[in-house]
Amino acid sequence: MNDLHGCQLCPRLVAYRNLQKSRFPDYHCLPVAAFGDLDATLLIVGLAPGLHGANASGRPFSGDASGRVLFEVLHQYGFASRPDSRGGDDDLQLIDCRITNAVKCLPPQNRPSGEEIRHCNPYLRGEISQLQAGSVILSLGAIAHRSVLRALDLPQSRMRFQHLAELSLNDGTRLIDSYHCSRYNFNTGRLDRRMFEQVFERIVGLIR
Repeated sequence: MNDLHGCQLCPRLVAYRNLQKSRFPDYHCLPVAAFGDLDATLLIVGLAPGLHGANASGRPFSGDASGRVLFEVLHQYGFASRPDSRGGDDDLQLIDCRITNAVKCLPPQNRPSGEEIRHCNPYLRGEISQLQAGSVILSLGAIAHRSVLRALDLPQSRMRFQHLAELSLNDGTRLIDSYHCSRYNFNTGRLDRRMFEQVFERIVGLIR
């Protein structure tokens, strides 16, 4: 697999991140690598970097509304050293937790194509392969869910995405689904803080 930082597999995404770099010269505007504990037993998989979040900071979920919710809850349940993440210039540490995205580059309108999702899947496959037996993978949204199954060579029909759905994988690893902690999902009522906390209560029960 190509080096992530220099990846050029998706021409549309390369052109789009270059466009954003011209608009926002101080932004990261490159593929965003996973962040957190290399020996983690919790891997969180989101969709893709946000324009003014990870695309700017270079750290998954750092700097946007989704990240504010996620890091508050991670801190609440002991997976983060602080309840907010601004980017690489802060002292945040994840504890037994690692965060990544199904697609590593910012997609236009936050909508990667099927081909772009497939191009990025080997990176996710590599990240999952590093997990210990008995770990938990949390997929935030349907694209993340399907990407995890693809990375594990599991049929999509084995488990449909559903909030709080749980699937046993190889070596005792569990896949848990949650609606994405996006501002849109909170504003529309699809997800609220208590529903998101219930996801982490289940995760804590599995790995601790």
